[in-house]
Amino acid sequence: MTQRTIPNASTPIRFRDALPAAVDVAVIGGGMIGIATAYYLAKAGRKVLVCEKGRVAGEQSSRNWGWVRQQGRDPAELPIMMESIRLWDGLAAETGEDLGFRREGCLYMEEDESKLARFEDWIETARQHQLDSRLVSRAQIDSMIRGAGGRWAGGLLTPDDGRAEPARAVPALARAAQRLGVPIREDCAVRSLDRSGGRVSGILTEAGRVRCGKAVLAGGAWSGLFLANLGIALPQLLVRSSVARTNPAPNIYAGNAIGPGLAFRRRNDGGYSIALGDLSEHFVGPESFLYFVKFLPLLRAAGKGVTLRFGGSSARFLRRRRWGGEEVTPFERQRMLDPAVAPEILARLKARLAERLPELAKAGIAESWAGMIDVTPDAVPVIDEAPKLPGLVIATGFSGHGFGIGPGAGRVVADLVREKPAGHALQRFRYGRFFDGSPVTVGPY
Repeated sequence: MTQRTIPNASTPIRFRDALPAAVDVAVIGGGMIGIATAYYLAKAGRKVLVCEKGRVAGEQSSRNWGWVRQQGRDPAELPIMMESIRLWDGLAAETGEDLGFRREGCLYMEEDESKLARFEDWIETARQHQLDSRLVSRAQIDSMIRGAGGRWAGGLLTPDDGRAEPARAVPALARAAQRLGVPIREDCAVRSLDRSGGRVSGILTEAGRVRCGKAVLAGGAWSGLFLANLGIALPQLLVRSSVARTNPAPNIYAGNAIGPGLAFRRRNDGGYSIALGDLSEHFVGPESFLYFVKFLPLLRAAGKGVTLRFGGSSARFLRRRRWGGEEVTPFERQRMLDPAVAPEILARLKARLAERLPELAKAGIAESWAGMIDVTPDAVPVIDEAPKLPGLVIATGFSGHGFGIGPGAGRVVADLVREKPAGHALQRFRYGRFFDGSPVTVGPY
């Protein structure tokens, strides 16, 4: 294996700005959603602080596949994602940073012709939004993917979709936010919130208190734990997803593609990010039983795509307890989730790569990693003000697809914080849907 590219707890601190005494908005979490929210708040003239307990983009924001896709989105997410991809288009020029974004298309494939009908519903959704998605034949896939060899019977293509480099993009956007005046502090856990008159008045960090009128919780996998300490329940479970990258390889396909058992996308370093695409692992813990009924529809939809694991370090930090602002918290005891790739998963990935794309397999695996994806019962996020706590906006639960939608979602959250019209319908993302008797409707893909 070559040098590690994914951040972990030993990665040198890059953002160590001093804590201000007061800001308009404190953002809790330095992943894509938190950084994008801070960026758009700063552009709107707000004084913002970002606190990250570990490293900016240290968890799923750097460990995802790097897809920037409109295809297959939940219909409620799609308008935000369409805005997001337009924002991606301009971010390099706007920030002066190369985020690695390229529009090279997104392709879903099937080996069995009888399963191609599942793409028809999406074609209708795409038409409603004037999105250029189309069905493609076996011959067309063979012409697009070098070495396809007639394996795939057909698929669904959105040529305007893109890809970016997660480990590069989020820190680049963070630097752009800094240039707009946003202090960013790594290794600085927010322990809790200060409240006055029943609303947010500050954040309590391990380095001291900062006054603020609003706070945004963009804590990803840690959001449920943070909220539980405030007496707010959030149905959230974690799954481990494993990814690898190859050494530089021939350009077999320039965009993102997924077929049964294998997902891959071209990287700007000349290699490919690859994943099984049909398997995530959930480590059973207390939350699994607490929210089992709420997650049943998602488990049924996932079918064999989720494997249950018992034991493992990922379950320890989920054990609920209460703490005060002066206590050392779970966020400081385990600053980052950096799970290992199970050997059997890596072996299966190598075997599938050799079977489906032998030319790419010859390049060899340069690195592998895993990340913990925070999932909601319907696999779409919560973007809403917290119940009974004015001043706290929740932006979490993006269920493994927050990277691509990040700029658009960050702009929406920034407007929500500013109490401005978001420009999109947000009913689907309300917090209360998990508790008001609404049926759980799982998105299409």
